[in-house]
Amino acid sequence: MGTPGPDVLRWGMPQTPRPVSAARLWLALWTVYLVWGSTYLAIRFAVAPTHGRGLPPLLMAGVRFTSAGAVMLALTARRPAPDGLPDRLGRRQWLATAVVGTALLLGGNGFVTLAEQHIASGATAVVIATVPIWTTVFAALRGWERITRRIGSGLLLGFAGVATLVVGQGGGRVGPFGVGLTLIAALTWALGSVYAKTAPLPRRPLVLTGMEMLCGGAALLVVAALTGEIGQFHPGAVPVSAWASLAYLIVAGAMIGYTAYAWLLANARLSLATTYAYVNPLVAVFLGALLAGEPLTWRTAVATGCIIGGVLLIVTRRAQVSGATAGQSETAELATRPT
Repeated sequence: MGTPGPDVLRWGMPQTPRPVSAARLWLALWTVYLVWGSTYLAIRFAVAPTHGRGLPPLLMAGVRFTSAGAVMLALTARRPAPDGLPDRLGRRQWLATAVVGTALLLGGNGFVTLAEQHIASGATAVVIATVPIWTTVFAALRGWERITRRIGSGLLLGFAGVATLVVGQGGGRVGPFGVGLTLIAALTWALGSVYAKTAPLPRRPLVLTGMEMLCGGAALLVVAALTGEIGQFHPGAVPVSAWASLAYLIVAGAMIGYTAYAWLLANARLSLATTYAYVNPLVAVFLGALLAGEPLTWRTAVATGCIIGGVLLIVTRRAQVSGATAGQSETAELATRPT
């Protein structure tokens, strides 16, 4: 990670973080930690509430992201880029953003919402923490990353963590179907992120995020219609808790969380801003146990430790590389969040 490289600068971010107060820095960090960590549980409450019938998963995600994307674009599209340089939003930018948004939100978030009908929110967050691992694998296939002994050890640790959740019997074993859906989400998210590294995307982070949400949300709504979710949807059967969870996901999870993270990218070290990748699974597991009665098992603990340890081995290696390489590996960092 380290100092933002050329691709981060392409978004209009400053080359070095501006001096800010520690209070504002920690407020933004904990906003990202708690809000993004809680979105896994909010998704579970929206699609699989304890009482009543939940919102259809793809329809829920589509409404969430089209709403948040439209509001975010309305608030940010007319603002100039921080460096004052033009930021074209033409056909090429919209097409590239639509590809990335569809991969990240239809493929990534869509499968997360489907998975949370079958496995606990904490387990989902633990598996999703493998996204940096898969991104490294795909970057290596493109020749952008060299698999060193350290990175190879991180990959093995991450894979061991996933295997711990599903292999064997008893002891809190997680159903392979739900884990499989979550792995598809992580893989699709990583592929979209790798494509975004060289795509002609807008330079302003919040404009880019709003466009991705709008395009990805529209793709989710189309698939929801094709699969019959919209036709089978009965609003009166959905409990208040599911509607409240959807509102939380739109306002807090999408708009507040991404705004806080965009501020961190502009004002903090990239290595500090991206620590959410390690903290979010811990927050999700804790909230799932506290508020939804999800079991805290030895499998979840071991898997969490393995996956976070593997991600740490990989990303701390990136912190040692040049600015150009770091920028290349973090191009789509603002958007790389499956919830």
